[in-house]
Amino acid sequence: MPASQLAPDIPSDVLAAEQAHLAASRAALKAMREHAQSLSADAAGDWVSQQILQSLLDQRVAALADHPDTPLFFGRLDREAPERTSARPERDEGAEEEQADLPTTIYVGRRHVHDGHSKPLVIDWRAPVSRAFYQASPADPMGVARRRRFGYHGGALTAFEDEPLGEGVELGPSKILTDEIERPRTGPMRDIVATIQPDQDEIVRATLAQTVCVQGAPGTGKTAVGLHRAAYLLFTHRERLARSGVMIVGPNRAFLSYISSVLPALGEVKVDQTTVAGLLGEHAAPEDPLVAAVKGDARMAAVLDRALWLHIVKPEEGVVYTQGVYRFRVADYEVREIVASLRGTTRYNPGRAALAQRLAHMVLVRMEQRGESPDDRVQDAVARSKPVKQLVEAVWPKLTPEQVLYRLLSDREFLAKAAKSDLPPEEQEMLIWRKPYRSWKSAKWSAADAALLDELRDLMERTPSLGHLVVDEAQDLSEMQLRALGRRCRNGSATVLGDLAQGTTPWSTSSWQSVLEHLGQREGEVTELTLGFRVPREVLDYAARLLPSIAPGLAAPRSLRPGAGSLSVRAGGSVAEAAKEALAKEGSIGVIVPDARVAEVSAALAGLPHTVLDPDSAEDHRLLVIPATLAKGLEYDHVIVVEPADIVEAEPRGLARLYVVLTRAVTSLTVVHDRPLPAELTA
Repeated sequence: MPASQLAPDIPSDVLAAEQAHLAASRAALKAMREHAQSLSADAAGDWVSQQILQSLLDQRVAALADHPDTPLFFGRLDREAPERTSARPERDEGAEEEQADLPTTIYVGRRHVHDGHSKPLVIDWRAPVSRAFYQASPADPMGVARRRRFGYHGGALTAFEDEPLGEGVELGPSKILTDEIERPRTGPMRDIVATIQPDQDEIVRATLAQTVCVQGAPGTGKTAVGLHRAAYLLFTHRERLARSGVMIVGPNRAFLSYISSVLPALGEVKVDQTTVAGLLGEHAAPEDPLVAAVKGDARMAAVLDRALWLHIVKPEEGVVYTQGVYRFRVADYEVREIVASLRGTTRYNPGRAALAQRLAHMVLVRMEQRGESPDDRVQDAVARSKPVKQLVEAVWPKLTPEQVLYRLLSDREFLAKAAKSDLPPEEQEMLIWRKPYRSWKSAKWSAADAALLDELRDLMERTPSLGHLVVDEAQDLSEMQLRALGRRCRNGSATVLGDLAQGTTPWSTSSWQSVLEHLGQREGEVTELTLGFRVPREVLDYAARLLPSIAPGLAAPRSLRPGAGSLSVRAGGSVAEAAKEALAKEGSIGVIVPDARVAEVSAALAGLPHTVLDPDSAEDHRLLVIPATLAKGLEYDHVIVVEPADIVEAEPRGLARLYVVLTRAVTSLTVVHDRPLPAELTA
């Protein structure tokens, strides 16, 4: 018996039966959605409860949306008969009992679907029993006799392929799996639930408590793995994460637009997706990269901490509270003791509030000594009284993060006091504004300043923590940005994604352990994906010529797809001609160009329908002109790279940028150049 069977080689009635099951499953999903729509929140009682329940019902209806062009299920498991599984003493008896009520045949899909009698028609890919679809092999069948993969055209089931797992037969390559991986794409990123590989599945199903850092070469699916892990955790820990929240942080809005449909397609509609700028503040004042690098250094955390607490002054006077004919005094030395006990043991704003309450308490002690019996209302009144408020403002002034940072960047003497030995004089001089703004209210902040303001904000008030944070392209984040993200998962966990070879900022990291340390997740586990499924081998090998120069410590990535004929390098070639050739093929096309030449290349393509990718959005167009600095994280079936030498020379880490650009192709890569190629590509 062959290791795999395709639909043309088996009776058509078998295919028809599977198509009938798909139709029944879609009808059942529709019935589940209609039932959810019929439910009313009116019975919840008060208005607030009704609104909460209605929101939950709306989310449920949205999660049950059908996508006609997306396969509802993509696999089937035929489990071994009970007498066969019981003969395996190494199996987990508890797991056997949990699965005893499941049917022998299980369909694995994007969400759970049941009929009117609660019989499961499709099992969610995240359920424990579905793990065998991704992990089972002839060496370890995991209780599965046969795995069936389904092929689709649009939403129509057109083929299937069987893999016998319980007969010890070595499996050959799956044509359906290969076709799905290589299928041309247009529009946003798709989910990969039908093609998750065993090493990817291990990452996806890592426990909630475990922070995972994924070093992923181009085309290894690290972004998809991160998104699917978020979906898995939401499924497995629904109630807990519904309270604490899950957030996806990407490099820019174009990237977020590209991945936006993945989680909704998996039934997860309540996940925040944002950028670092969207999270910390949309500040974009121009700044020298060297200055930004200093601001992004973790040493700034100590500088900011001192800068904030330097605003507290030593009390020189006590406080006198008058009530009728009586005067109650708290001596200056007592005020100093209170301030000393609070300083550094609490965040700034709670400490300021505590100072007022401590002073009020001392006044109440004096009242009690005089024979009075004041209560909490009296203490609150004293804390809000003019004498107490004046003393608190003089000793522990009310501040905003912007006020502190403004003073730090405009006052050399103050900066020197705050910096101490953490920043040498030359770096302090780099930080000082050449032309200070009139006030903190009129100051224009940079992207690097946003992380500093967030640090100060946390020193003043504790930042709430999420349950789980997914951070993509993490190699490009500064240490201060990582600290800011770490605060968002200080009581939770994170999935950190990136590629050291694709670091393009002056502060890009060279160590994932360093990233985890600044993120506050030192116990995080670093794992590596080196086997590519998307980028053809010929293209990947060409781009890998740059690795010895940009990331000599990384192993060269490997690709499962030979991709013979996928690479074309043309000296003096025409961009328009290359685009016309690509348009004659199926799939999306990305023309990646040096940022300075976007308008020129767009003009050269004037006769062809196209659009230019904007930093804040992803255009849904088959032919896109893409600035090189926006290409990271995106993929296109056919990529045309214009003037690699210009891309390299445009920024300090230009070779890393070129590596990113060259690895965006899923089917073919065409390099068009008039200038000589970088030496690293021709070596």
